[in-house]
Amino acid sequence: MESSTPVKKNSSIIPLITMTLLFFMWGFITCMNDILIPHLKEMFSLTFLQSMLVQFAFFGAYFIGSLIYFMISYYNGDPINKVGYKKGIISGVILSAVGCCLFYPAASLSVYGVFLAALFVLGLGFTILQITANAYVTLLGPEESASSRLNLTQAFNSFGTTIAPVLGGHLIYTLFLVDGKVTADSTRIPYLIFAGILIALALIISRVKLPSFSSEESDERGLGALKFPQLKMGIFGIFCYVGAEVGIGSLLISFMAQEDIMNLPEVVSKNYLALYWGGAMIGRFLGAISLSSLAQSKKLIYMILAAAAVYGLVFSIVDLTFAQTSFFIIFIVLNIIAFVIGKSAPARTLVLFAGVNIALLLISVFSKGSMALYPILGIGLFNSIMFSNIYTLAISGLGKYVSQGSSLLVMAILGGALVPLIQGGLADSIGIQNSFFLPVACYAYILFFGLYCMKRIKVSVDKPVRTNH
Repeated sequence: MESSTPVKKNSSIIPLITMTLLFFMWGFITCMNDILIPHLKEMFSLTFLQSMLVQFAFFGAYFIGSLIYFMISYYNGDPINKVGYKKGIISGVILSAVGCCLFYPAASLSVYGVFLAALFVLGLGFTILQITANAYVTLLGPEESASSRLNLTQAFNSFGTTIAPVLGGHLIYTLFLVDGKVTADSTRIPYLIFAGILIALALIISRVKLPSFSSEESDERGLGALKFPQLKMGIFGIFCYVGAEVGIGSLLISFMAQEDIMNLPEVVSKNYLALYWGGAMIGRFLGAISLSSLAQSKKLIYMILAAAAVYGLVFSIVDLTFAQTSFFIIFIVLNIIAFVIGKSAPARTLVLFAGVNIALLLISVFSKGSMALYPILGIGLFNSIMFSNIYTLAISGLGKYVSQGSSLLVMAILGGALVPLIQGGLADSIGIQNSFFLPVACYAYILFFGLYCMKRIKVSVDKPVRTNH
């Protein structure tokens, strides 16, 4: 997709800040699902499989919404190219606010199915944001720095997912208790607050001047995007990444409650969950630096300073002592080393991170106590750049098919619905710990996709080069 007019660096700063605010709130509400799962599981006496319907409803909406979008683009041309990114983003925010409002009748009726319906509508709103906002950020500057920009906005998305377990857990498990107990009503006020914030954000976006983009052919139809092999492989890559990340995060609180792991209550384990998501935030800030156009001599210094600052931020958020979080510094150092070895190449970095996650998961599966918990918390750091790197590698060189390709990639977020559901079934049958073999398989495919892109698609921060499709 081409811009009708080149975007100057200064003119893209305000739009990028606006998108960053959007990504933050988007991440916060998404991560609230991890708080809802154990809450609803206990309240409605659900199995692990049944409780994972929370993620199935939410991420299933991504598939349905993006499928509808793709079918419209197939028969009538790209909708976003007709209405514009700004209107598309605002409509996504408003629909998400409607989903949050539906938690009020869900809590009042205390019916699990109504909660799932509210999550489905919320997911539909976020689907529109996935299609529009991610592609929009990649267009706010040169293609070679697209991964860096997307990692930066994703970092603030992760800031939201880091705060959500602590603040959201406090809202549900402490502030809005009913007669000292967690009930369906505990979710009513928090989600109305989220709806109000989203509506305010939509008003802000409506008043911000955003650069407009359009493709060379505004009425492109057909399956043109699927002629690119990197897109077809990237679709399953997104499926595996989102599925693995969501599956792990969804089961972490229950995993930590196991007697042979840590035997932690929810009020404590939510802080470790924040550490898992906080790792993704640290890694994305490091990724934004590593994949930027900064001189190599400056990157390492900035990465170390950024890692220290963001770790300090995460430490200030979680209700844990330094002794309880100091192990995380080892993973941060390993993360920086992997970035240095990756040499700012998105595909190479993706391969390294997928390999590390496979190793960390296997250690967790075959260990007990803290040795099982600590490695799995470190996975958040190495999940950090996966979505943005898979996304930018998959749409690299698509030109006028960017939005169509983006809708297909968002459709693949279905992995967040299916993989956790399957993993929940495995947790019921073979145990939570053994269920983590499923994300191992997901990361193995991501490693394969990265290796393919290393040979076929080269996108560096210095000189973007692509082989023929």
